[in-house]
Amino acid sequence: MTYAGLDIGSRTIALVELDERPEGWVVVDTGPNPLQRCQRLLRGKTYRRMVVTGYGRHLAAPAFAADVISEITAYAVGARHLYPDCRTVIDVGGQDCKVTLLSDSGEVQKFEMNDRCAAGTGRFLEVMARVLELDINELGEHALGAKEVVRINSLCTVFAESEVVSLIARGADNQAIALGLHEAIAGRIGALARRVGPRERVVFAGGGALNPCLRQLLGGKLSMELTVPDRPQTVGALGAALIARG
Repeated sequence: MTYAGLDIGSRTIALVELDERPEGWVVVDTGPNPLQRCQRLLRGKTYRRMVVTGYGRHLAAPAFAADVISEITAYAVGARHLYPDCRTVIDVGGQDCKVTLLSDSGEVQKFEMNDRCAAGTGRFLEVMARVLELDINELGEHALGAKEVVRINSLCTVFAESEVVSLIARGADNQAIALGLHEAIAGRIGALARRVGPRERVVFAGGGALNPCLRQLLGGKLSMELTVPDRPQTVGALGAALIARG
């Protein structure tokens, strides 16, 4: 492959390779040392050009003589490539959430970002899954099985964790708690999205898009249908690879 896009997130690293044929891709856990993980991932590979984006882009770019772009740009380009009529991109990652409004021609018009609090991010759900003694990949389906919802009053991860522990001690239904947690995070993301004035088509990307409950609830909050790519975690890396190819 001639061109590559590397998206170094807080939880996963995505690599997309391009030439004139369909792209190759891989997603791995970031681990405690993202630069070392990238070196292993790219060992023996050479490219005409590489573009890096994501949480660890400034760490990795010098090591691989790569160019750097923002996640906002990378996800906008990747989403428009997959869906040429995309007007809004929602990216829920491990450490932040971003909502981007695009023009008819695909240019970034406006964006909002939550990067100072875990509420509205994958990290919030990871912490809550641990408290509920569930794997993060099970949490969404678990919540969808609830027959009722338990309201979660705090969006602070620390306070919400304490609240969930108290609810469990009082005998609250585990699935109802899980649904309440998803309601809280969907409300937070929905409020962020409404600040940009979302327009259809809305593309939901990032690791958060793998959660079926979050997809359903967020679509309901926005009264819009959300389009989820087959590989939502690779949208940013795809955008970076497309920019590398030019």
